[in-house]
Amino acid sequence: MKTLSCRFDTPEAVESWYAIDDRVMGGVSTSGMALDREGHAVFSGTVSLANNGGFASVRSPVMASGSVDGSACLLSVRGDGKRYRFSIRSDAEFDGISYQAALQPPAGEWTILRLAAADFVPTWRGRVVGHLPPLDPACAQQIGLLIADRQLGPFKLDLRAIELVR
Repeated sequence: MKTLSCRFDTPEAVESWYAIDDRVMGGVSTSGMALDREGHAVFSGTVSLANNGGFASVRSPVMASGSVDGSACLLSVRGDGKRYRFSIRSDAEFDGISYQAALQPPAGEWTILRLAAADFVPTWRGRVVGHLPPLDPACAQQIGLLIADRQLGPFKLDLRAIELVR
C-alpha cells in the first residue's frame, strides 16, 4: 500500500490540478490552483451566482501507484474565513459520486485539520446521496477542493499539504 501525500512546495505539485467551475453549466465563477512564491499552493478565484452559478472547484488525480492506505485526511491550510469542502472520488470519471467533508480553517492562520473517513458524505452534483456505503479512502482516485453555499465574491485557501493517514 502507498500513502497519499501532496506537498505543495514546487511548481510540479500544482500542475495536475485543474478547475471545474459552474462554467460547465453556464455560470461565470472562476478558480484555479497556483504555487505562491512563499512555497505553498493557493486555491483562489471568485464565486458568482450569475447565470444560475455558484460554485468553484479544483481537482487532481491521485498521484500514488497502487491503492492508498489510510482512514483520515490531514490538511495543512490557511483560510480566509469561508467554508470549503474537500472531496474524494473513487473513480477517474468527470461526473459521478464525490465524498465531501466540510472545512472552515481560521482566517489568516495556518492550521492542520483532520478529516476522518466518517466526516465524508456521498454527494452527486452537490446533493447528498443517502444510500451509498461510507467512504473507503483506499479507493481514492481523485481529490478536490470546492467552495459553494452562496459565498459570493473572491476567495483564497492556502495549502501546504494533504495527507492520507491512519
